[in-house]
Amino acid sequence: MQKPWRIFKKILLYLFIFQFVYLLLCKWVNPPITITQLVNLIQGNGLKRDYINVDDMGSNIKLAVIASEDQLFPGHDGFDLKAIEKAIQYNEKHPTRKRGGSTISQHVAKNVFLWQGGGFIRKGLEVYFTFMIELLWSKQRILEVYLNVAEMGRGIFGIQAAATTYFKKNAMDLSRSEAAKIAASLPNPKMYTVKPISRWVQQRYDDIMRQMNNLQGDPAVRQLIQTP
Repeated sequence: MQKPWRIFKKILLYLFIFQFVYLLLCKWVNPPITITQLVNLIQGNGLKRDYINVDDMGSNIKLAVIASEDQLFPGHDGFDLKAIEKAIQYNEKHPTRKRGGSTISQHVAKNVFLWQGGGFIRKGLEVYFTFMIELLWSKQRILEVYLNVAEMGRGIFGIQAAATTYFKKNAMDLSRSEAAKIAASLPNPKMYTVKPISRWVQQRYDDIMRQMNNLQGDPAVRQLIQTP
């Protein structure tokens, strides 16, 4: 049993070294492909994406996703414990309607390094990768990667692909309303469609617009979303 155990430990060591190098590399280089993107290809949904620099995204979409997904993003360490607690309480009362409490950082950890779905193993790994990207990446880089790899429609990944598909323009040129509509679809972009606009997106994007107005004066948010 000693030899198989040594082999197993070596494999674990190599995997740990590989993931750490890859995580560090992704601080500067966009992931060539993610598990979610690969699954979409296999399922026949295609893969439409166009990675762009954070300065080419424009301030509207950055503000929209912070307002929609994670309003405490500029200041937290990767986790919003109050949001997680509220999500747990809601899910206990509504077992057929699940609500998430994940931050933008947690979404990046899942979208870049892991797979969709639940389970204790995936959740445990998500905690690790969230901690590591918060430690090694900047907030701006986390937001940039999120807006480049997030699924925003069937086979559509990243804000540039979403902007050109839905509104025939670059991400930089999205209006506040257009950015809010895309942000509204993020919880389930295959179901909550931007075009044709789904009932959920229609109802949700007005609220996101109000939250954007509330957040735009926050110095930490303003510093994070500013575009040269």
